Amino acid sequence: MVAIKHILFPMDFSERCNAAIPFVAAMADRFGARVTLISAVQPFYYAGMGDPGNLVMVDTEALLTELKARVDGLTVKEFAHLKVEKYADLGDPADVITSFAHDKSVDLIMMPTHGYGPFRTLLLGSVAAKILHDAKCPVWTAAHGTEEPSPEHVNPRTILCAVEAAPKSVELIKWAAEFSKTMGAELRLSHVVPGIESWPGSQMNQEFERDMKLEAKAQIEKLKESAGVDAAVHVVSGHVADAVREEALNHNADLVIIGRGVLQETLGRLRSNAYAIIRNAPCPVLSV
Repeated sequence: MVAIKHILFPMDFSERCNAAIPFVAAMADRFGARVTLISAVQPFYYAGMGDPGNLVMVDTEALLTELKARVDGLTVKEFAHLKVEKYADLGDPADVITSFAHDKSVDLIMMPTHGYGPFRTLLLGSVAAKILHDAKCPVWTAAHGTEEPSPEHVNPRTILCAVEAAPKSVELIKWAAEFSKTMGAELRLSHVVPGIESWPGSQMNQEFERDMKLEAKAQIEKLKESAGVDAAVHVVSGHVADAVREEALNHNADLVIIGRGVLQETLGRLRSNAYAIIRNAPCPVLSV
């Protein structure tokens, strides 16, 4: 059973972060979870007066005191009815966040990916990327576009779970089904097979692609049955991230679920494309 009792919400006091607040509140409401607001800053050096080569570290005690005061002073009206804790520390933000999540048995990290501005759809923030790489618990990321997350996605009605045609997907399908049931959302399963690049009208390649889709769908159906889950299965072809995006748009998905695992592992096309899926998705992505 999916149990989310402790949500970690990294705060950097940005508009992007503020836009994610309704999503955190809705998730905490649905699961009866407590929320920890966490913020961290990396101490830095500055050049001493009269000697550019004389580097001096900023007053870390004053820096931490200022950060704690700012975090403690946060008032989030959407969290007024929730149990909220606050934490601030110095250090690499990603390390502070993942260490806290591991030590405090956090069940879910929810964070934006800072996709605002020109070219930001092409980049994941370094903190977000490192957390996605290192965190052991599921990580929710807001849509990585140039606009604020859509409020229509706060309470998901349709959830798209992108799966691989491999036995390890059974547990992901089970998790996605339980999560979708708790959220009161419809679950759809999607699988992407490689597209066949050829001259238009190549009958042989079209038939080969069709056969690949049929075989993949049969495999996903078996995995679905093993998981004891009833959900529609869709098999499409193309580049993974682009195809998942199109599937999310076609089915009006409010959330995409992927099996992130440990991103440094080479365990299939889906995981190796996790960052690209998050960058391209038109809605939040929950990486399990």
